[in-house]
Amino acid sequence: MDEKTADLRDLFVDATGAETVTERQDAARGTLSDRDEGATDERLRELVAAMRERYGFSTPLDDDAYALVARGRFGGADDAEIAAAVRDALAEREDGEGDGSDAEADPVDAETVRKARLDLHLVRESDRDIEADGDESEGDTADPPFEYAALKRLTAAGNSIVECAEELDAEPDAVAKYAAVARADLTSTRTNDRFRDTFRDLLTDADIEGSLASDAREDGLREATEDIETDVSL
Repeated sequence: MDEKTADLRDLFVDATGAETVTERQDAARGTLSDRDEGATDERLRELVAAMRERYGFSTPLDDDAYALVARGRFGGADDAEIAAAVRDALAEREDGEGDGSDAEADPVDAETVRKARLDLHLVRESDRDIEADGDESEGDTADPPFEYAALKRLTAAGNSIVECAEELDAEPDAVAKYAAVARADLTSTRTNDRFRDTFRDLLTDADIEGSLASDAREDGLREATEDIETDVSL
């Protein structure tokens, strides 16, 4: 387990009350060590719970695991690293609880984390990069089968995966992968990116110092959890 994964794992275990990790690693949490981590964890769980209630989530991960996904996203971890941290944290939590459940029954992988990130509106720029088709063995650079902007427009218009695939002359499986990204982008835009921005304010260094920063985080969380956009069906 590398240091980044271990730090994420310990954050999760600390937040969920497992007793198998006895040494906190606050010093390894970047430049946010001056913040009240307990308060940050509570705000994260509130925000995740609000999003779950509003939108529904696409993975079986619980709110604490979703909070860890958000932490990993803004901590610079990739999806595979976050997945490893979640797996380790879940295993340690179950060991501490002694419930005898089988953690391997539904393993957490990078794709699970990707879906969880999209549930949280935490789209990476790389998520929008359409993978190219074709044989590049001769050194030619293949063009992507369709443009993300085109798929996003079709998705916004209410087209199904099959309809988008027909319009773009692309494989439905490929369209489905990027349509999930488009839906996350569109839903985030409809809330003025409030959820995404609140995660960022909670988990990264803000330019505003002192009470102004605290007020901004509180205002962002309150606005994000208000019923500002009730009709978000696509």
